[in-house]
Amino acid sequence: MLHRVLTAVLALGLAGSLAGGAQAQSPGTQDKLRPDQLKFREIYKELVETNTALSNGSCTAAAAKMGARLKAAGFPDSDIVYYSTPEHPKDGGLVAILHGSSKTAKPMLLLGHLDVVEAKRADWVRDPFVFNEENGVFYGRGTSDMKVIDATWVDVMSRMKEAKTPPKRTVKLALTCGEETLEAFNGADWLAHNKRDLIDAEFALNEGGGGRADKDGKVLTQGVQVGEKVVQQFRMETTNPGGHSSVPIRDNAIYQLAQALLKVRDYDFPLELNDVTRAFFAKAGAGRDDPMGRAMVAIAKDPNDKAAEAELNKDRGFHSMLRTTCVATLLDGGHAENALPQRAGANINCRMFPGDTMEGTKAQLDKAIADPGVKLIPLQPIRAKSTPAPMNPKVMGAFESVAAKYWPGAPVIPTMSTGASDALYLIPVGIPTYGVPGFWSGPEGSGAHGLNEHMAAKSVYAGRDYLTDVVKLLADTE
Repeated sequence: MLHRVLTAVLALGLAGSLAGGAQAQSPGTQDKLRPDQLKFREIYKELVETNTALSNGSCTAAAAKMGARLKAAGFPDSDIVYYSTPEHPKDGGLVAILHGSSKTAKPMLLLGHLDVVEAKRADWVRDPFVFNEENGVFYGRGTSDMKVIDATWVDVMSRMKEAKTPPKRTVKLALTCGEETLEAFNGADWLAHNKRDLIDAEFALNEGGGGRADKDGKVLTQGVQVGEKVVQQFRMETTNPGGHSSVPIRDNAIYQLAQALLKVRDYDFPLELNDVTRAFFAKAGAGRDDPMGRAMVAIAKDPNDKAAEAELNKDRGFHSMLRTTCVATLLDGGHAENALPQRAGANINCRMFPGDTMEGTKAQLDKAIADPGVKLIPLQPIRAKSTPAPMNPKVMGAFESVAAKYWPGAPVIPTMSTGASDALYLIPVGIPTYGVPGFWSGPEGSGAHGLNEHMAAKSVYAGRDYLTDVVKLLADTE
């Protein structure tokens, strides 16, 4: 989920960033691929063509296919753990373990969700669950979010096993389900609370990062997701005795709700910065020479700079990165066309800045609405407040040093996503989680969650090679 959010933010705000130097070249047609790239492509294709949507797909089936590939690479059955619950037999996943040689180095975890957003064939140009390659672009649901990373993790685990030289650090792989749907069984959450020892790690690599390229395919920036907001839903509701519509009065549940919604629309939560967003604005702004870039640098130095805040608020991505946000997303009301409404309601979707709580967010909304007749009801799940992962120099250093070889001059920028990922389940149980750089999209985006999702072959192969080098570097670094 997060890759699309981060790249959208970078697209909105980093169009003026410093361009990278010579780009790593990767072939985009099968006849030019190396043997190892062909094997990776097979994994990628198999994952995309395995439907893992909630309504009619199966993560359990996808996990079984990936487990078979790991077993063929030499993993014994004892190092591949499948899991599911009786209530959710199609939402299973797996954990695979590549044992390291060091007795002191702590494990690292590669995390990936297998599920994808629903895709209706009638709406797509191509079948969303057929892996298509046209003019150097791969099309299909999950090509971007996030089966390209899943395939990379399975591929690198397989190749490290086949090399028969164990890394210093134990490397674990967790393929999960349920990330794309709040109401679904979530495998990362289940593992964190039921099999914590199985996925224990010093840190985890996950989705959420990614790069932006210009219209010519030159990579401008690479981002590392180091923090994210937490989703909290509220039910806003008004009630009224109602009556006959032929004798209307001002005391109307729908009108009362509408007034409250306008107050939510007009309310800006206070500006907040943390170490991640301060570093993001300072580093990203330094690469620009325009009013927005100067405002980015200024806000990093002084969060009370109102002129800088006003400039940054012109950009919807930056506005969201600077605060908690709440927005109405669903609406209902009334019970008959000829009756005054007895009840009206709306869903308020909040994305809470790291450190903010449900209680604090609700209190601010209640104050802004200032109407005791408007009920604001917190909806489950109510999650713990988000805490950004520390900017571990070991991890960040690996991202930066390898990126310098692939995209010289393109900065690697830490960022806080305005969306959410499965990192929100791992960080509270003590596993810092980082959204990896590597894959990128251009100004047009990737279509993730939308129609005709796609990713350029050049991005796929270069991103896979980059992450392979990163994993190997971190696996041999104690």
